[in-house]
Amino acid sequence: IISDMVLDIGGIRFPAAPFNGWYMETEIGARNFGDKQRYNQLEAVADIMGFDRSNERTLWRDKALIELNVAVLHSFKKAGVKLVDHHTAVEQHEQFERLEAEAGRPITGEWSWLVPPLSGSATSVFHKEFDPTEHKPNFLYRNQGDRIEESTSNTSSLGCPFS
Repeated sequence: IISDMVLDIGGIRFPAAPFNGWYMETEIGARNFGDKQRYNQLEAVADIMGFDRSNERTLWRDKALIELNVAVLHSFKKAGVKLVDHHTAVEQHEQFERLEAEAGRPITGEWSWLVPPLSGSATSVFHKEFDPTEHKPNFLYRNQGDRIEESTSNTSSLGCPFS
């Protein structure tokens, strides 16, 4: 995703700026593994788990999504890698909202990015409206016409500033 974004600061667009972020388990378990246009693993998981797929009323897709996310959390924990679950991430966002309100700053955000793709209505963010205004500096999606220009200046003579 980041390769499709630029950092916009004061109208200057940086195509290769460093980025720090984190994955939430639903990005992997629900979206990457579950989406039809991605790995599309819901049927396979349902079959392995023995879920009844004879009709949609058995909610086999929902059960498979839960199990995929449980498996993702388990595998990361087993490997000693921290990965936030969607309920904890919502709690963290609520704390962020409180701190911003105390500082007198407005909360902005894109609802579809803040509401997790699993159990969304069981979270507080599902029941809120957010102002989707984007502020800068910010990472923005690259325009289709954007080109990454190669530098023509020779900086090799400058040497490493840390040596």
